Amino acid sequence: MIALIFLDPWLHTPMYFLLSQLSLMDLMFISTTVPKMAYNFLSDQKSISFLGCGIQSFFFVTMAGSEGLILASMVYDRFVAICHPLHYPIRMSKRICLKLIIGTWILGSINSLAHTMYALHLPYCRSRAINHFYCDIPVMLPLACVDTWVNEYMVFVSTSLFLLVPFLGITASYGRVLLAVFHMHSKEGRRKAFTTCSTHITVVIFYYAPFVYTYIWSRSLRSPGEDQNLTIFDTILTPMLNPIIYSLRNKEILGAMRRVCGMFSSRKK
Repeated sequence: MIALIFLDPWLHTPMYFLLSQLSLMDLMFISTTVPKMAYNFLSDQKSISFLGCGIQSFFFVTMAGSEGLILASMVYDRFVAICHPLHYPIRMSKRICLKLIIGTWILGSINSLAHTMYALHLPYCRSRAINHFYCDIPVMLPLACVDTWVNEYMVFVSTSLFLLVPFLGITASYGRVLLAVFHMHSKEGRRKAFTTCSTHITVVIFYYAPFVYTYIWSRSLRSPGEDQNLTIFDTILTPMLNPIIYSLRNKEILGAMRRVCGMFSSRKK
């Protein structure tokens, strides 16, 4: 998806620029967890260094936080395009789009760095065995030999903010979008708007459901096995499904695929 958006000039718009960032985050999601996870499954050495655990946790939490913000930015783009089409070139200029993207990466990185540094500076005197597929803050804290309620509270608050604030923005924007679509006279315009919105809503649900369950839902109400099953969905299936969901019913993406394939085939000749 990233290469397709880069190669096809027709996709050089704010909407697809934001989509390329979502695809980049999904790629980094998989790259952060899956290689080590696969190595552990295939080998007898199921270990990771303390520093490696911190690095893996940092990148995972960064991607998790930044992706929610980029999804909210994508909804804002659709909100402006549908509800304020005449103001779209001003409200979603390349400069504003770039600021949104840089802001999502910076906020996600700062939040992740704070939690990772706190977790790495805790004394760990219990078992070093993590009952999980990868290093993550909620599974590292129970191994500390001090009371971690402050850290757990900080994780809960920051996760709630990173989930709740974008979710409120997404909900409010889609409420306005649905009202605008309902009053459209053009059936083709209404169909196109519903297709775009339904695709994005599906991706939003796939993103929010696992994180709400993992970070906000009480650990006493779920088993480690449930966490691990959800991890497979969250870290592997969701990043793989996102590009497929966006391309299946998107005529512009399908058209770009044909143009790029035609460009490479003509070069070979």
